[in-house]
Amino acid sequence: MKARNFDDDFDSGKDVTGSLDLSGARRSNQAFKRVNVDFPIWMVESLDKEAARLGVTRQSVIKVWLAERLETLEH
Repeated sequence: MKARNFDDDFDSGKDVTGSLDLSGARRSNQAFKRVNVDFPIWMVESLDKEAARLGVTRQSVIKVWLAERLETLEH
């Protein structure tokens, strides 16, 4: 498919995902590296309460909170 046809299909709202080769696609800055962190018991209990309140995992709470904090440092 020529780029112009792809652009026209995209602009008209057609589903163009079938025209894409996503086999090598990667999200930038989304590679993972496992780290281990030791927390005091009271902190884990507080994280678990917040995770239960939000209906997510403890890991999700930690990731979101760290991401929010790091974003404030960049601005």
